[in-house]
Amino acid sequence: MGTLKLILFSLISLLSTLMMVHGEDPYLFFTWNVTYGTLSPLGVPQQVMLINGGFPGPAINCSSNNNIVVNVFNNLDEPLLFTWNGIQQRKNSWQEGLLGTNCPIPPGTNYTYHFQVKDQIGSYFYYPSTILHRAAGGFGGIRVNSRLLIPVPFLDPEDDYHVLVGDWYIKSHSALRTLLDSGRTLAKPDGVLINGKAGKGNGKDEPQFTMQPGKTYRYRFCNVGLKNSINVRIQGHIMKLVELEGSHTVQNEYESLDVHLGQCYSVLVTADQEPKDYYIVASTRFTKTVLTSTATIHYTNGNGPASPELPEAPVGWAWSLNQFRSFRWNLTASAARPNPQGSYHYGKINITRTIKLANSAGMVDGKLRYAINGVSYVESVTPVKLAEYFGAADKVFKYNIIGDEPPAEASDKMTLAPIVLNATFRNFVEIIFENPEKSVQSWHLAGYSFFPVGIEPGTWSPEKRKNYNLLDAVSRNTIQVYPKSWAAIMTTLDNAGMWNLRSMSLERQYLGQQLYISVLSPAHSLRDEYNIPDNAPLCGIVKDLPVPTPYSV
Repeated sequence: MGTLKLILFSLISLLSTLMMVHGEDPYLFFTWNVTYGTLSPLGVPQQVMLINGGFPGPAINCSSNNNIVVNVFNNLDEPLLFTWNGIQQRKNSWQEGLLGTNCPIPPGTNYTYHFQVKDQIGSYFYYPSTILHRAAGGFGGIRVNSRLLIPVPFLDPEDDYHVLVGDWYIKSHSALRTLLDSGRTLAKPDGVLINGKAGKGNGKDEPQFTMQPGKTYRYRFCNVGLKNSINVRIQGHIMKLVELEGSHTVQNEYESLDVHLGQCYSVLVTADQEPKDYYIVASTRFTKTVLTSTATIHYTNGNGPASPELPEAPVGWAWSLNQFRSFRWNLTASAARPNPQGSYHYGKINITRTIKLANSAGMVDGKLRYAINGVSYVESVTPVKLAEYFGAADKVFKYNIIGDEPPAEASDKMTLAPIVLNATFRNFVEIIFENPEKSVQSWHLAGYSFFPVGIEPGTWSPEKRKNYNLLDAVSRNTIQVYPKSWAAIMTTLDNAGMWNLRSMSLERQYLGQQLYISVLSPAHSLRDEYNIPDNAPLCGIVKDLPVPTPYSV
């Protein structure tokens, strides 16, 4: 009998352990009250979007696989959505927070986002995705830490700082929108902000960051700006790059880093200099007039102000291209990876489809528009994801209105329409971004990480594949394309849903430089994609339609 009891006790203990192992991952709850307020980031009073009274908004600090629940109360006078730049939303484009996937939150109401940072680590940010709200603020950092059992390829830093940098306009977001709607472009920005403040480098600004001598700190730089690439550097200190948009990197050291629109970089900085104040310096790149801002770092035992001599930024985009080529994935580091087996061997997977996308600018009815392969995206009243899900796609958009190649001959004529590309689930695709213009472009793909295998001047051709990095390109979600150049990325379309590919330039995105990729699972199974949330608001032509039969396993 004693042996039987022991066996039963062991079975009960095993079942309890299995239930614990397979239990739900932890939940983190946030409540956001979104309002307008008056602040003076550049010394002039202006309308700014506040979250819980703060600008920037509160940071989301979480760990791999955590469930994030954000209850957003929209107290603005306009509809509102938030998007989570770089969070992959596995099987869940319903939570992407874009006008192509979600009906906006009406004024005076609330909506609860629920998503999981599944198999992710790293540095990201969120921002309002409706109209030009990003120009009013409403952005904040997202930090996804590794779980305690997963080793990280560096010692725990003494502290961890988010540094949100970006260009900024004095005009309100509504005034900027009026400019774009009238057919004009946005002028150059008025300044640069670091965590919502513009430092003058005169020794009078309150310190934003503190370091103890001999300690090492992690700084997460994200470019949350609207128009320009930003170069960041720390006076008198070397930055060791350790993570880039969710991937641990080979730990090279840099005096400065170019952070293009939408990108995030993590660096380690050791307080090994004379104890006094130092400046973080952020300045615009590739602009005739360079705009600069500073933020003060204070050594705890410091006894002097920062030097007024600011470190110089590099010149030209060739330097930036060479820096990009120095970034390498740390293949020996343990980390959360959505597809670890495929990720290590991406260079050996056969390409099933090549999509070439060329950006362009032109006029339609006397108004400025931006296009991809000759088509300029326009939002529909019914989100394209909802139209597809409810079987009403033919009433809202046409699939594949652009081809996999840009038009053979350049033309100023543009078509205005929603752009939705049909894609095959789990295909391995190559996307080529061609930039015939004179400005640096930046592109973000939602729902995925991809491998940027090459950037070169000139025009892409299949022969260029021989120069690809097929071994250790850094898995990431945003890529820059230099003037008169091309960039190539590779990814596996294994995340079912409707996913946005967009220019991270706010005016270009608003005026048409974005599209959606529809990745449907033929199985219609919960294993591949979640059902529409019960709390999802409906709008447009699907508002009164019955909800389709839910997916099952």
